Amino acid sequence: MLTNIGIPGLVLILVIALIIFGPKKLPELGKAVGQTLREFKSSTRELTNDVMEEFEDEKPKSKAKK
Repeated sequence: MLTNIGIPGLVLILVIALIIFGPKKLPELGKAVGQTLREFKSSTRELTNDVMEEFEDEKPKSKAKK
């Protein structure tokens, strides 16, 4: 979805955000979005690690049953 935006689309989104939020709120908004993405990435990484650990724990048990 985001791969089809291109440079003109990004510029248009930035101009619209600038009009809506104003120049003083835009850096704060960018910081909040960055923190949100960082937290999401961290949570996703933790969830992936938990699932991989569970998978690795189940692997030896399934071999022992055979």
